[in-house]
Amino acid sequence: MRPVEKDERRGRVCDPLGMNIGRVGVWTSYRPFGVERAGEAARVVEELGYGAWWLGASPHVPDVRPILEATSTLAAATGILNIWINDPAETAAADAALRGDFPGRFMLGVGIGHPEATSDYRRPLHSMRAFLDGLDAASEPPPADERCLAALGPKMLDLAALRTAGAHTYFVPVEHTRSARERLGRGKLIATELACVVETDPARAKAVAREYATLYLGLRNYTRNLLDFGFGEDDFADGGSDRLLDAIVPQGSAAQIAEVVRAHLDAGADHVCVQPLGEEGVPRVSWTALAQALL
Repeated sequence: MRPVEKDERRGRVCDPLGMNIGRVGVWTSYRPFGVERAGEAARVVEELGYGAWWLGASPHVPDVRPILEATSTLAAATGILNIWINDPAETAAADAALRGDFPGRFMLGVGIGHPEATSDYRRPLHSMRAFLDGLDAASEPPPADERCLAALGPKMLDLAALRTAGAHTYFVPVEHTRSARERLGRGKLIATELACVVETDPARAKAVAREYATLYLGLRNYTRNLLDFGFGEDDFADGGSDRLLDAIVPQGSAAQIAEVVRAHLDAGADHVCVQPLGEEGVPRVSWTALAQALL
């Protein structure tokens, strides 16, 4: 597998053969504005200078096509494709078709999901290995260095390092990024999602962050991970303590949020994908403010 390298002059994350997801991207599903506005949103993301769009809400590979069709340089990634609702052979075929049309612009992010979300959830490491085996058995397997795994715990991080370019992490503090880098070593991708609220009214910002966090604090994959990084059960109640929210879902001005993005980068992330909350429709205002602070 080829390592992911940093081009310090451009401040980007580069694959030696040309895939470039940038140092900062965005993370969003189509839910806030509808798939019919995907092209419009993608052009905004590209024009602002972000390197990649991570598409949420358990997308299938073809779902990213509107992003790539509307842009010329923006990379797109599945954040993440859920193995329980996708067949590896069909995924590999769709991946090959997309790469044929948009070479060097697609990152296949794959994940195990959550036991609370599917009755099929079982033996996560074994199931993920089997899915990767299925991808690799295809006539045109997705390139190992252009795919990544959603990973939080040590064993899934190890599998990400062994079988893919690296890890896509979600709902994590800076301390997790530092720990993940120590475990993965150099040359492996860490792409960290960072939800945030660009809002200078503290009460409103905290309410938006708490509403968002409530779902994730009901998923034990996340809470078990947070227990390993200095948080306790008391931090998970009522949508999260102020301490937890400030670490996981920073709020404030774009400049204040940019400080947290840079803290993840300094801790070892290669790429941070921001997910601004609380803005209806295409989050153009938040994306613009963050781009001005970061890019």
